Amino acid sequence: MTYPQRVENEAMLDEILSIPDQTLIDFMKRIDGDIAILGIGGKMGPTLGRLAVNAIRAAGVKKEVFGVSRFSNAEARQHLESWGVKTISCDLMNREAVAKLPEFKNIVYMAGRKFGTDGSEDLTWAMNVLVPGIVGERFRNSRITAFSTGCVYPLVGVNTCGCTEEVKPLPVGEYSQSSLGRERVFGYCSRTFGTKVLLFRLNYAIDLRYGVLHDIGRQVWNEEPVTNTVGHFNVIWQGDANRIALLSLEQAASPAMPLNVTGPETISIEYIAERFAQIMGKKVTYSGVSADLCYLNNPAKSIQLFGYPRVSLATMIDWQADWLMRGGRSLGKPTHFEVNNGKF
Repeated sequence: MTYPQRVENEAMLDEILSIPDQTLIDFMKRIDGDIAILGIGGKMGPTLGRLAVNAIRAAGVKKEVFGVSRFSNAEARQHLESWGVKTISCDLMNREAVAKLPEFKNIVYMAGRKFGTDGSEDLTWAMNVLVPGIVGERFRNSRITAFSTGCVYPLVGVNTCGCTEEVKPLPVGEYSQSSLGRERVFGYCSRTFGTKVLLFRLNYAIDLRYGVLHDIGRQVWNEEPVTNTVGHFNVIWQGDANRIALLSLEQAASPAMPLNVTGPETISIEYIAERFAQIMGKKVTYSGVSADLCYLNNPAKSIQLFGYPRVSLATMIDWQADWLMRGGRSLGKPTHFEVNNGKF
């Protein structure tokens, strides 16, 4: 499809994030059963639900999309309902409540905890390890794409082209360790019950309200020093990541299969900062010394399976710069892309 030169507002942004392509529409014709998104209330969940609904409608098939969350934000729940997602309020840490959920043939599992881990490690481990055990046992007969993170891999140099799925996990810090714990629990359920599971190792999804590009662009626009302690990173447009999350349900397997999901570029912090400065008419200064080791993922396998992302890095940069210069809303949730010691 042809994308606009600018994203005018949040309504337009959510719409762009939720446009299915023909591949996803054909997928909805093939896959059997409804789709449930557990932990739909986060940054990516709402537009993932809307994308699934739109693809089902375009496919002309009878299938429902369920969104499960505690729904502390009533307005967010109303948005989901207005888009066609059937919402269910449930605390996934409550085993009895999870037991009462309906059967779901297909599950995208998005629940987890990252930011605020330092100082509340017990809660992070409970969310990232205990809850997958509850869900994995309850939905042993489902097909599950379980969101994870590329932070389960070791830090690597830019000359490595990033970690492939064959690289042995070596997580740094309690968030990354608990994320590997989530993978291991889903892996256990896959081997024990025969559950088909895909481990969705994502680094980093963005839209214009949050993400690595947002954080760097904001620093440039506000004439603040750009944090340069981690010199390189990967990103992928949230709409592309959500598309792959749905398509990856067909790749779920027993034993569980890991899949790296990100954009094809290994991106330099300084390149992005200088490009933003050029667009915004600003000068760049930096803080910190660029480290040799970064979280870098190699997405060759997912690109082979699902093709290149539809939204290019150049388009993301242009959209992000324009959004910030016009005062577009921020979620106020820094990515902490500069962290390389595991303390989130």
